[in-house]
Amino acid sequence: MMSRLRWLKLVLLRYYRDMGLRVLLYALLSLAATLISPFANALLDESLKAKIDFSAVMAVLTILASSMLAVSTFSLNIMVSAHRAAADAATPRVHRILLEDTTTQSVLAAFIGAFVYSLGSIVLYRLGFYPEDAAFVMMMITTLVVIWVVVSLLRWIQHLTTLGSVEASLDAARGRAREALLSLARHPRYGASPLTGETVLPQETTPLPAPQSGFLQLIDMAKLEDCLPQGAAIYLDMRPGSHVLERQVIAQVSGTVDAGTLERLGKTFTFGRIRTHEQDARFSLAVLSEIASRALSPGINDPGTAIEAVLALKSVLWDYTLQTPDPDAPAAPRVFAAFPDPADLLEAGFAAIARDGAGTVEVALALRQSLAALAAADAPDMARAARAFADVALDASAAAALPRRDMEQLEAVAMPGAD
Repeated sequence: MMSRLRWLKLVLLRYYRDMGLRVLLYALLSLAATLISPFANALLDESLKAKIDFSAVMAVLTILASSMLAVSTFSLNIMVSAHRAAADAATPRVHRILLEDTTTQSVLAAFIGAFVYSLGSIVLYRLGFYPEDAAFVMMMITTLVVIWVVVSLLRWIQHLTTLGSVEASLDAARGRAREALLSLARHPRYGASPLTGETVLPQETTPLPAPQSGFLQLIDMAKLEDCLPQGAAIYLDMRPGSHVLERQVIAQVSGTVDAGTLERLGKTFTFGRIRTHEQDARFSLAVLSEIASRALSPGINDPGTAIEAVLALKSVLWDYTLQTPDPDAPAAPRVFAAFPDPADLLEAGFAAIARDGAGTVEVALALRQSLAALAAADAPDMARAARAFADVALDASAAAALPRRDMEQLEAVAMPGAD
């Protein structure tokens, strides 16, 4: 049951972060507000209905309709320019994270919703939909819409101070990485049983082909378990983030399985043209790593941003080690899957930085200090992986021919638990 709820949460979050859906909902809400006035008017006292003339309401609605169209267009241009700037300064992958920014979505949806409300109200009034004594209700609703727009404008102004900056991009990438890592730590393999080198596969298995090409984005473990025949088990060859081709084998099902069952099993996998963050923590870490690599490129030469990215990676990986896994038994015990271990996560986050920052002592020093902190974590797998990767990073700095003094600085950083 808990596995199904977690899957439902992942799906709902996808829709929650979709700008088109949010704008549509706000527009429908605004349209509903234009239609509710005659019904609300019937509940009012007659003395209130005569206090306001419709000409006053129309003047406000006309101003609102013309201004909201211009503000919406202008705000969309600002958003596109800011996202392009972020993609140029940080990494193109961060653009997808910024598109999920709920503040930007809510503000733009509010502007478009106010435009739909005002324009719809004007059209309905000209068509004779509103009785003349409904002006008071219309003015009250319009006043609420104006307040809503003013609040949204204030939020938008505050948000514009950082929109598109490297700092905002780094914060957004850090937030998505932390979310993905915490989910992975709390729900290892998302309810599946571990698939390791010691797992023994049955002698007779049926290959499960991919129903389409693309990146494997999500796996519904609970539904995958439900679709298995009685007594059968499935062993996943791919994990989220892998790029697969149509008809390529993505799993092995024990025993002989008919085509109908294979088709149902294939529908539990979600494919797309891009990698996503929900079940692909390595991708989230790679986005932070790309920001550091872009900052270290000769055209930008910004080691400070690279160091901030290293510290962000250290922070999210440390939070990952502090989490306690779900104590319950696997929700899908007949599904066997391999998900990233600490060594995989460190490779995804730090490999490019160790290579590109090997010749910059400030970055190499920040990386080694971060690995030393992770080596001191109360998590044996992470500590062991951090010590091993520290040796790799040190070798990269030596190969970059750093001066002896710089190498001594790096070697002086003690690695907890090292022999």
